Amino acid sequence: MPVIAPMPAARPARIPNQRDGAEETVVAGTTVDHLTETYRTHYRSLLGLAALLLDDTASCEDVVQEAFIRVHSARKRVRDPDKTLAYLRQTVVNLSRSALRRRILGLKLLSKPMPDMASAEEGAYDQLERDSLIRAMKGLQRRQREVLVLRYFADMTEAQVAETLGISLGSVKAYGSRGIAALRLAMEAPA
Repeated sequence: MPVIAPMPAARPARIPNQRDGAEETVVAGTTVDHLTETYRTHYRSLLGLAALLLDDTASCEDVVQEAFIRVHSARKRVRDPDKTLAYLRQTVVNLSRSALRRRILGLKLLSKPMPDMASAEEGAYDQLERDSLIRAMKGLQRRQREVLVLRYFADMTEAQVAETLGISLGSVKAYGSRGIAALRLAMEAPA
């Protein structure tokens, strides 16, 4: 576990500036060069560590790069530069865990299929039945087909069908019953 100092306890030493005689602050912690060299040297091992926790290469690369960015921004808090690699590793593990938590939450929030949804087999059988119904409907007389389509597919009443087709209510009933009987015979007949 790396040792991280939130704030230096004492004021850092000051070095006189050669230009104007002012003093500059010497900052303890990991230098950018040391951090960059550590990152370059151990990139593959950090990637392997992320791969143990995550499943795709792109996510692993993103996590390792984000770890470098975060350690880079907090490099002044690392007291011991020798612990930079440990700090990078811990950051990779923490970011991988966060990525996994986001994925799990995303999976939980995905819509779940309704339990009464038809299976693929049922869908195929339904399609076959629709196809055979369409073939049987094409075999009906024109008036029978018109009455059945308006009555059952357009969901009209018998009176509305009679008005739409310009025939009597008795004719609608006759065409409807004869059409249903013909459909029943056609659907029960072997294909």
